[in-house]
Amino acid sequence: MLKDQPWLLYGWNIRAEYEECLREGRAVAPYKGVVDAFCEMDEDTRRRCEPALQALALAMTREPIAADFPYEEPSELDAILAAAPCSAAAPALPPLPDEETLADRVAGAWIGRIAGCLLGKPVEGWKRDLLWPVLRATDNYPMHKYIRACEFSPELIEKYDLRDLPACFADNVHYASPVDDDTNYTVFALKLVSRYGRDFTPADVAEGWLSWIPAFATCTAERAAYRNIAAGYLPPETATRNNPYREWIGAQIRGDFFGYINPGDPLAAAKTAFRDASISHVKNGIYGEMFIAAMIAAAAVESDIRAIIEAGLACIPAKSRLTADVREIIALYDAGKTADEIIDHIHSRYDEYLQADWCYTNSNAMIVTMALLCGGGDFGKSICLAVQSCFDTDCNGATVGSIVGMRCGESGIDPVWYAPFERRLYSSIEGYNLNEVSRLVRDTLALIKK
Repeated sequence: MLKDQPWLLYGWNIRAEYEECLREGRAVAPYKGVVDAFCEMDEDTRRRCEPALQALALAMTREPIAADFPYEEPSELDAILAAAPCSAAAPALPPLPDEETLADRVAGAWIGRIAGCLLGKPVEGWKRDLLWPVLRATDNYPMHKYIRACEFSPELIEKYDLRDLPACFADNVHYASPVDDDTNYTVFALKLVSRYGRDFTPADVAEGWLSWIPAFATCTAERAAYRNIAAGYLPPETATRNNPYREWIGAQIRGDFFGYINPGDPLAAAKTAFRDASISHVKNGIYGEMFIAAMIAAAAVESDIRAIIEAGLACIPAKSRLTADVREIIALYDAGKTADEIIDHIHSRYDEYLQADWCYTNSNAMIVTMALLCGGGDFGKSICLAVQSCFDTDCNGATVGSIVGMRCGESGIDPVWYAPFERRLYSSIEGYNLNEVSRLVRDTLALIKK
């Protein structure tokens, strides 16, 4: 029912706005009592209070940022790039490979994103105290293979109360389905650039969303922005109006294709990703998409994982929360911490039981960074680490799969990872419903400017 659809009204998540403002450094602590009071109301009462909730949210977003807030986090492209290391010097990267190698790497990126998504999708929302025991019970810890429906014995289902298992396990599909936003937006970006060209605008993105994406195929920040676009607002106001999810993970999962079409040019990939991200996100929400797009562009020519990560960091503000969190993971890795120890650290920083932490750009970018470093360039190990860490499992599996898939190419991916979906992807993007990976790769290569 329509009234059960989240992310349309403030009444669903006024606490997310409060927590977002705290993260932005705004002086909103005095609002906690009234926020708590609204959250204790029943759903119908909160629905009737929607105008008051919107006024409360607006008041919080207008509170000043504390003078001692240690971060510099603009949301305009020129200011972002001026605050990024690339403003001084772009990272030196190897030249583009030959056409055959590049085609192999683009295929690896598409396959990697789809496989990583399929690995994480069945357990999306599972917390560590459920996922890890189930993995151990199915001889899959540390994770090293797809979780399959056939592994769930009646005893296992009873023990962990798993009666409502999803249908998207690897042994239940013949193509990557059902539709998932983690692959939908990659297909959308292909259609966007095909239709509007490489110099598309944020307004073009907004028009494309309304034209090609069903409203309920969007989530959190994307659904808030979709609602704003449909109401006649234009970017960048679409990102800020009644949108408490503006630094959540949604943009971070949308940047891959902009890396695909800018191989070897992280800065161009990041600039392109900005135009997409800015219709729904601000600050670290934008940086997440720029970071991922830049890493993928670097991975098309660079094999060193650390260099790939540094290429991504070079394109976002050096004094941002996202940079600080990613560098925190790098420091732990350099100190010799194991993957499990780093995962424990991430869980100590962010609470997977809080939706605002579970869906936050930074917590998930930390997982991506850990999986890249500890995975060491091995495709299967990397995507498994991303999913095993919990938080947003399908998002992180897909993102890590895309980066490592670009780095190693289709030829470097064991066929066991793409055999279940038979190199086919289903999406809800108009004109791109059932897609052969070969077609997606061919169309992507045609858009690469050499």
